[in-house]
Amino acid sequence: MSDQIIWRKSSFSGADEGNSCVELAPVPGAVLLRESDAPGVVLTMTPAALRAFLRAVRAGSFDTQG
Repeated sequence: MSDQIIWRKSSFSGADEGNSCVELAPVPGAVLLRESDAPGVVLTMTPAALRAFLRAVRAGSFDTQG
């Protein structure tokens, strides 16, 4: 098994390398999440926690009123 982490870029990111994008990498028992602008800051979560987070985002739970 390789120790190399393979990051996948969001399909919503454009082809322009200057754009910030979200990247995910599966690892045994967890999912890593980072933003391309700050690749040294990595969040680690379980697949279930990522699913719950994405459901909340899609439901608008983090939208701001303004």
